[in-house]
Parts: sequence; C-alpha cells; structure tokens
Amino acid sequence: MNEFDIRAEGWDMNPMHIERSEAIAKQLLERIPLRPWMNALEFGAGTGITSFLLKDHLKKITMMDNSEEMVKIMKKKIRRSEVKNLEALVFDLENYNYTKSRFDLIFAQMALHHVIDTKTIIERFGQLLNPGGYLAIADLYSENGSFHGKGFEGHKGFDVNQLSALLAETGFIETSVSPCYTINKKISDAEIKEFGLFLLTARRAEQNE
Repeated sequence: MNEFDIRAEGWDMNPMHIERSEAIAKQLLERIPLRPWMNALEFGAGTGITSFLLKDHLKKITMMDNSEEMVKIMKKKIRRSEVKNLEALVFDLENYNYTKSRFDLIFAQMALHHVIDTKTIIERFGQLLNPGGYLAIADLYSENGSFHGKGFEGHKGFDVNQLSALLAETGFIETSVSPCYTINKKISDAEIKEFGLFLLTARRAEQNE
C-alpha cells in the first residue's frame, strides 16, 4: 500500500484539493478548445476531482491512477453520481505502455513530479495522443525540496523552460506556461510556505507541421 492508497479515503475532505482543481480546470477551459467529441485521459487522477469538473465538456474521460484505493474512490463517485462518460482505471503508465485507446487530450495535476523518468512519460503521452491532440500539465515550479521533505524520491518541482524544451524534443508544439495556483503548506510547526503551481499546455504536432 503506497502513500496515496493511505490518503485516498480522506482526499476529498481537504478544501484545498477542491479549490486547486477548480482553479486548474478553469484555466484549462480557457486555454484549450475542448469539444464534445473529444476523448481525454487524466493521468494520476487521484479521486478524479478535475475530471468531474471537466466531464460536461468532453465525450469521455479515462481517469488513470496506479493507486487502487484512489480508483476505488473514483468508482464510488461514478456510481453515486450516475455519470456515464467517466471511467476509472488502475494502470501504471510510468512503467508500462497503454495500448487500448488514443486520446485528444491528456491532463495531469500534481502527478508529474512523482514520476522519476520524466522523458519516458512525456514520450508515452505523445504516443497516446492523436495528432493535434492537447497536453495539459499542472505541477510545481522548482522548489528546494521542502514541499515533500526528506526522503522524497521524485522531482523538486520543474524548471518550466527545461520542461518545455523536453516537450519540443518529443514532438509537441505551441507550448504555453503560466501560473495557475498557489499552495500554502505547513512545512514545520513554525512555518507556512507558499508553493507556486504552473499550467503548461501544448499540442502534439501533426505530420504536416
């Protein structure tokens, strides 16, 4: 059982998780032309908060996470709301290729910094996107490691210029980055620190571009 399995049951009880998803969904809607025929993938979906906010703008959203407990929560929410165009899926995209579907949009919120091999996951996003499809990543700007503290094995946020360059190398175009949210997090008994989040959007190039 991983950290997110343990935290799944109480995840939606944190008002910040809801507020953060609302801010990110609002900006995503402003920056990407979503259409009712589009199929989307949320990578590292958690309890699916962002997907539930976007569901009325898309044909279908596959909510993918490698935490079985998070996926159980998503499935409960789907049953309770009787929504028809959301699917919750346990899958480890960090380590395995997913071949069952292609997508017009892939989005991820606070998931990428947990992925050790950023280049491989970006390449997998590109393989899963239809030509011209969109990618949206919301995550931490570079920080000193205090967000997660000692022992965290992922990334201490991202240099957005380096991340944008990696996307360009992987066949993405029209990359745009802007701040989207600020987390006020208690990092010690005496200190609350601000951590900025960015929203990066890009499009997978078509063959003639």
